[in-house]
Amino acid sequence: MKPIRILTFTTLFPDPTRPTHGIFVGERLRHLLRSGTVEARVVAPVPWFPIAHPILNPYVEQGLRVADRNTFAGVEVLHPRYFLIPKLGMSTAPWFLAKAALPVLKTMIREKFDFDLIDAHYFYPDGVAATWLGQQLQKPVVITARGTDLNLIPRHYWPRHMITKAAQHAAGLITVSAALREVLTEMGIPEHRIKVIRNGVDLEKFAPVPRATTRARLGMTRFTLLSVGYLIDRKGHDQIIRALPNLPETDLLIVGEGERRHMLQNLATTLGVADRVRLVGEVAQTQLRDYYGAADLLVLASDREGLANVLLEAMACGTRVAATRVWGAPEAVTTPEAGILIETRTPEAIAAAVKTMQTLPPNPDATRRYAERFSWEKTTREQLDLFLAILLQKRENAT
Repeated sequence: MKPIRILTFTTLFPDPTRPTHGIFVGERLRHLLRSGTVEARVVAPVPWFPIAHPILNPYVEQGLRVADRNTFAGVEVLHPRYFLIPKLGMSTAPWFLAKAALPVLKTMIREKFDFDLIDAHYFYPDGVAATWLGQQLQKPVVITARGTDLNLIPRHYWPRHMITKAAQHAAGLITVSAALREVLTEMGIPEHRIKVIRNGVDLEKFAPVPRATTRARLGMTRFTLLSVGYLIDRKGHDQIIRALPNLPETDLLIVGEGERRHMLQNLATTLGVADRVRLVGEVAQTQLRDYYGAADLLVLASDREGLANVLLEAMACGTRVAATRVWGAPEAVTTPEAGILIETRTPEAIAAAVKTMQTLPPNPDATRRYAERFSWEKTTREQLDLFLAILLQKRENAT
């Protein structure tokens, strides 16, 4: 069978300066390529503004460091620049994004890679821009919604309007959780047009480790909680720190980097738990398995998520999780082997959930078996089925 040629279009994609930026998009593409049934190119635009200053927008400042092109999993990745007004560019971002990408895509089609469809990730501004590009180039577009693009951005009137229009024009719609699908149906999109394809987990990369020796190497001596994610308010690292006074003989490791590092350090000091909180910083994916496998419990205290990869990754390493009952978390944590849901996002509820888990003996083998339900193979198969159906419909419409 002739390979399907896809153009992955997203502002969320790993690059050498930001290896974890949009890693979930990169991993989905990596496993899709492993199937041997697709060829791909990636266009991952980065924001540009004439004045480079982190106070204006750290995201723009970081984007300026990215090279114009690089590779990922053997695939060419292009990074055209699009104009973004820091703090004020939400309504105009899709237009500037499409304007920057269109000549790049036209050149790609003309010279070497006439792709069959556009596979866009993140609904706004990426998916909106992708539908405009699809109309210009007469290519079908598939949009994947991943979290904040549907559980936060549609609160703004104009972006909500554009998201609705993009969903109406897209050939295929994917959400990573059923909770996100409900947002689209509430916006008037028929449910039968939306396919839930959950994130997978790399069961080879994330697997149990020699627990005792790994704990000793990482300095874990007491019951240890692990929190993984950018150091931003949405992730709720501060809520876990606030729970520690009610969790004696319990340590917390926070893996990630971000703007709230100093606030979290100061909070731990103020609460008198600084000796039990360690901010590890950013950790490479190849080393993250050790932290997952050595910890006693992963805690995710986010106020919103699509379906958080960290939950699946920890469980694949045999470690149970405690996650706030928001968005996709109840779809990932469904049995005691997986972990427990935190009913309210408060320090008291977090402490109660941790205490409950401390009374239940772990079964790493059972937790690992639970995680195996979320293999990338299933995700890849469902994507391919959708792509093939869209291309078949396109051929039938053309005859």
